[in-house]
Amino acid sequence: MDVDRFRVKPGKPLRLADIDPAARPGFEGKKADGVAALAELTPQLDRLQELFYADGRHRLLVVFQAMDAGGKDGTIRSVFEGVNPQGVSVVSFKVPTPDQAAHDFLWRVHPHAPGNGEVTVFNRSHYEDVLVVRVHDLVPEARWRRRYHHIREFEQLLVDEGTTIVKFFLHISKDEQARRLQERIDDPRKHWKFSHADLEERKRWDDYAAAYQDAIHETSTTQAPWYVVPGNRNWYRNLVVATVMLNTFQSLDLRYPDPPPGLDGLKIT
Repeated sequence: MDVDRFRVKPGKPLRLADIDPAARPGFEGKKADGVAALAELTPQLDRLQELFYADGRHRLLVVFQAMDAGGKDGTIRSVFEGVNPQGVSVVSFKVPTPDQAAHDFLWRVHPHAPGNGEVTVFNRSHYEDVLVVRVHDLVPEARWRRRYHHIREFEQLLVDEGTTIVKFFLHISKDEQARRLQERIDDPRKHWKFSHADLEERKRWDDYAAAYQDAIHETSTTQAPWYVVPGNRNWYRNLVVATVMLNTFQSLDLRYPDPPPGLDGLKIT
């Protein structure tokens, strides 16, 4: 599968409305075929993540953003379920605490950037500060627009210090969001996922779509690219993300460190 088609090229126009959330370009098979293809990728991801951790010279930051019910949790669970939890962490960014809000918007984010050998997954991220704050008019427009520049510079700093960055926008339709929210209401096992606030945010769908479109366009760079992934079909979404992750690991110069001296001929008794 050529996943480069989902990558947002720097400076190129972006219209989310032109991207079909239910499409599955590059894959002609059925759902069962997609699930099987993902199952084949899982052990490869596990092996490469172990090598990544053992190597200890690289850092990887993976960012997930989506509309409410967009599938961030499910994607993270599906794509990373087979990897060793050692060396992988997931960080969720919710409403800022009073202390966090009293600082610059990146203050709460930077401490969670990955260290050597670490894969860090952001479930929501610093992008909330050019999305929610814009839609709800929490800060002046001039202020949140300047944040595009700050985000690009922040991510460039991480890249310059050895971090590889991959960012995913899981693109679902408004109808698909309605179906998923209704499922949370109808299924008692999913009641814990439902919040009445989701219904209020749904009323602002168009505003969020515009905010995402601008944020992705302004901050997709060669060093920290965005991928817009059709997200209506869970199995296809997961397959695309897993393929991008596999390609990302394979693009790095991963190798096991040199063994300690004195192993030749050593026998354990």
